[in-house]
Amino acid sequence: MAQKNRPGATRKKKGPVVGSGGQRRKGLEGRGPTPKAEDRVYHKAYKAKQAVARKQQNLHRRPSRTGAGPIKEDLVTGRNAVLEALRAGVPAKTLFVATKIEMDDRVKDILQLCAEAQVPTLEASRGELDRLSADAIHQGVVLQVPPYDYQDADELAASLMADRDEDSRPPLLIAADGITDPRNLGAIIRSVSAFAGDGVILPERRSAGVTATAWKTSSGAAARVPVAKATNLTRTLENCKKQGYFVVGLDGGGDVDLPQLELATEPLVVVVGSEGKGLSRLVTEHCDAIVSIPIESAMESLNASMAVGITLYEIARRRASA
Repeated sequence: MAQKNRPGATRKKKGPVVGSGGQRRKGLEGRGPTPKAEDRVYHKAYKAKQAVARKQQNLHRRPSRTGAGPIKEDLVTGRNAVLEALRAGVPAKTLFVATKIEMDDRVKDILQLCAEAQVPTLEASRGELDRLSADAIHQGVVLQVPPYDYQDADELAASLMADRDEDSRPPLLIAADGITDPRNLGAIIRSVSAFAGDGVILPERRSAGVTATAWKTSSGAAARVPVAKATNLTRTLENCKKQGYFVVGLDGGGDVDLPQLELATEPLVVVVGSEGKGLSRLVTEHCDAIVSIPIESAMESLNASMAVGITLYEIARRRASA
């Protein structure tokens, strides 16, 4: 029979020994304020913050496409845009394709055209394509285009005049004064090719460059028509006049109607300005004639590329009948 506890007997209590409180003090200390959600690496707010930072970094690194200085790497994104660029003969450097991309007829044609043109094709993750294109809509394909190799405007004008003989047609150049839309520039290049022009001159600053958009709009004409850069357009026009060129500007308020342009059979530099501002004051002062295209009074002005096309047609017609 078990013995009962006797009255007054003491029982040993369980628990910490005397003096153990100091051993657990560190465990009772706080860890400081809770970090913000965007500072916790495992939180979605942190990932969102990192994505915004990468996007801003890509935007700062993204090449300028307005012609301010040498044109850097250009990108064509999206299946339709890439396919059109390849069909137009845009010189491609590298094609980036998303891993496990959903194949359709456009992707198949893109891959075939790149294989025929021996354009390197690289696979990349969707995240890598997002970073490469600065989060543009790429649909799994990004085409990298190398910078255009511009000629020097003064050298181009001088070489055309030096190569001229008695039986050859007079040189014909188009100078763009403030054309900032690459589609307009591409259409101008196409017209120059269609009507036997010899080249296009662009100012170094405040001008569109031969980007992928200009290449596409030119329908491949940019591969046949030389495009040159002028550090100072007015100085280049002065040099052209010294070499024997006549400089004519296109403006709606010109003093000579296009059908009466007697200088059409001479060596010419035709200057076209932007639709909004037209020809700059300094360029206008260096023109031998300001030519206008007769149009209906209800129409205020013509698109710059359309005006160039009409002018080049009239010059070609007059030269053919001369």
